[in-house]
Amino acid sequence: MRILSFTSQKEIKKIMHGIGVDPYGMKIMLPKAINFTILLKGINNIAANILKQEMLALGADAAITRGALTGKTKKTDVLLIGSLAQFNSLKTKLKHQPFGLRSIGEELEKGIKDYFRDNFVLSLRKCSLDLGKRTHIMGIINVTPDSFSGDGLYRRGSSDFIGLALKKAEKMVEDGADIIDVGGQYTRPGARGISVIEELRRVMPVIKLLSRSIKVPISLDTSKPEVAKAALDAGAQIVNDICGLRDKRMIKLVAKYEAAVVIMHMLGKPVNMQTIISYHSLIDDIAVYLKNAIELAHSFGVKSDKIIIDPGIGFGKNPVHNFQIIKRLSDFKVLGKPILIGPSRKSFIANVLGDHLQSRIIGTLANCVVAAQNGANILRVHDVKEVNQSLRIFEAIKNADR
Repeated sequence: MRILSFTSQKEIKKIMHGIGVDPYGMKIMLPKAINFTILLKGINNIAANILKQEMLALGADAAITRGALTGKTKKTDVLLIGSLAQFNSLKTKLKHQPFGLRSIGEELEKGIKDYFRDNFVLSLRKCSLDLGKRTHIMGIINVTPDSFSGDGLYRRGSSDFIGLALKKAEKMVEDGADIIDVGGQYTRPGARGISVIEELRRVMPVIKLLSRSIKVPISLDTSKPEVAKAALDAGAQIVNDICGLRDKRMIKLVAKYEAAVVIMHMLGKPVNMQTIISYHSLIDDIAVYLKNAIELAHSFGVKSDKIIIDPGIGFGKNPVHNFQIIKRLSDFKVLGKPILIGPSRKSFIANVLGDHLQSRIIGTLANCVVAAQNGANILRVHDVKEVNQSLRIFEAIKNADR
């Protein structure tokens, strides 16, 4: 006897093929073999009780607060427990129901579809990246006087940093980087901002050189629309906005240039983000922020295939929060966008393994593999070669039965 746990429909199909199941029977049975739970937040009591009855009628179940059954509370969270087949039946039944159940059914339909989506293609001006095919790597080039990881290349009054950046970028591409991300401002906890002029002085020579010297797309890590515009004019194709498109000028710029954009979640600013940490529900709060930012971007004309989301490891999160995000990363798949995550060499690793560079690298590799398993499409890292090697082993394990 074997007790099987599956991470994809393909694995279930392979078992059924091995048994010799008829294709028509496979089509019917496959949704029954996929089971999961769905959490709905703040549902009114009438709708919640109807949901529970409908789920029970389907042979599934729904968990709601005791007060929703007695009428003592007006709203409740609802935990739906069932198979994909049962959820498909529920969606059909809710289409003609009152009390907001129709919109819940539509949300379920879209969320389930997005959760299983794995065909992301990032459309760029000069190329496209098939992010569903494998986990991609974004290599970090810090054009700063220093950085938390000790790899800052910038020295004011010296032009050496430009050549050093090119050499580093070329090595990263050789080691497996699919994107190069250039940043000119500190974003570590407590960091204060720099002027637009200073940031331009740091990043623009590097952006110009890399754009004409290496084949992979260039991303700019900035929250300043003025810097983003100059970089896009110079050949960058992705804007990595740590402020999550809070500045509408950035949204308009991205839409105008048809650039790709990374929308990251962060509490406050780097200078205060670690002093204002407060969440009602970590994953839900981040997901709501990202969902609203996506909708805002769409309203300004940013195309769907240009958006990447990043839950913001280390940006307004404590060490436990960071591990929770990696553990629950697949929860963000319902937003229907490719997921980027950047755990590279960050201090939450040192909390477990000690504050040594080698420990941080080893911790980075572990985080990256688990993140890839849980749905990360892009990993933003310093140590491209080591992460690439780890992902190759991960892919070999994942595809071992194919």
